[in-house]
Amino acid sequence: MKFNSPLIPEQQWAQVFEEDGGEITFKQISVPEPKPDELLVNVVNTGVCHTDLHAWKGDWADNIQTVKPLVGGHEGAGVIVGLGSLVNKDNFKVGQKVGIPWINGTCDTCPFCIGGYQQLCVKPTISGYTQNGTFQQYARVQASQAIRIPDHCDLEDIAPIMCAGLTVYTALKTSECRPGQWIAIPGAGGGLGSYGIQYAKAMGLLVIAIDTGAEKKRLCEKLGADAFVDYATSTDIVKEVRSHTDGYGPQAAIVTAASEGPYNLAAKYLRPTGTVVMVGLPSRAQLKADIFDAVTRMINVKGSYVGSRVDAQEAVNFYALGKIKGHVAMRKLSQLKSVYDDMLEAKVPGRIVLDNTK
Repeated sequence: MKFNSPLIPEQQWAQVFEEDGGEITFKQISVPEPKPDELLVNVVNTGVCHTDLHAWKGDWADNIQTVKPLVGGHEGAGVIVGLGSLVNKDNFKVGQKVGIPWINGTCDTCPFCIGGYQQLCVKPTISGYTQNGTFQQYARVQASQAIRIPDHCDLEDIAPIMCAGLTVYTALKTSECRPGQWIAIPGAGGGLGSYGIQYAKAMGLLVIAIDTGAEKKRLCEKLGADAFVDYATSTDIVKEVRSHTDGYGPQAAIVTAASEGPYNLAAKYLRPTGTVVMVGLPSRAQLKADIFDAVTRMINVKGSYVGSRVDAQEAVNFYALGKIKGHVAMRKLSQLKSVYDDMLEAKVPGRIVLDNTK
């Protein structure tokens, strides 16, 4: 269908690159036309994730090929401006707030979609990776994957919930930790970790935040961390982490870090029967653990990949109830390249959110 509404322009501003690690150009491109089962969303705000950085640099080319030219981004929050011809108008309406997540579309027929694991669909479309994402003013999303946002929620604060919040919330569920138990979060002062602390506290868990620097320590403590371990100054991270748990170690670790080291350390400081939940995706990294130690202490290792539609709405509900607060720094869509520069230099506590209207 063709949209001719005066509210929807023919051209829009977007950040586009044409080769891995190449020039990112802020320019005008055509506003996309939604397919019959899709929504067209005016993206008001979008978070910037380390995954976007990996997509631009081509770090995961061995696993997933990006389309080129590409508009990145997958933490969009905005307002519906158009409905595809097959979209149920009882479920979605023009003017409604929705989010655009990493999983942009699924087949809805494979065993994983049917079983409630849409993120494992065998034929997914991925925002900002295999389909143009949210670093533009108007973006498409399959209606079944759009995340409903309550009217009272601020779009700039809730945008990171579309990936960062959803991902760590799902990881916490995957850990199977119960209220009153300890969880360690390496990378706690970063984009995912800062939400991980909040979701963990909302779920009744005790949190050991692992990161470095006074600024990230202050952030982690402000968000409710029960203990902080500075990995750069600690003389024995394993011993220090365990010291906060009567020497036994936490029941689980949600590893959100973008480097290999924190994964291998987690298996060492966990208590017997503890669980390492792998979340961050460092390029070409390997998880290494002493097999004898892992077996005799019954250590579990689990992968947790974004989340399902149910997980997404639950993650949003926590925010809507006031349990999760956005810790965001605002930039303009036109400033994306400088955001990437700061991320490469690890200068970003919390999450950066872009204003797509500028």
